[in-house]
Amino acid sequence: MNYAYLVRCADGTLYAGWTTDLARRIQAHNEGRGAKYTRSRRPVTLVYYEAFGTREEALRREAALKRLSRREKLALIEAAR
Repeated sequence: MNYAYLVRCADGTLYAGWTTDLARRIQAHNEGRGAKYTRSRRPVTLVYYEAFGTREEALRREAALKRLSRREKLALIEAAR
């Protein structure tokens, strides 16, 4: 399974990414082995994710998530609760 996800960083910012293993990826972010952006903003918390059958679908959704405004991302997170 492939996932597109959003995490909330310790400074309140949101980061979008993709992975095949959510738990491992969140752990990597929190250990400083994740994205360069999240290394100085630890800890991160998973706040939203979507599952996809293919890597390409997850990558397309990640790109779409990155293009959303902060307000749109927050609305998406709230709607998923």
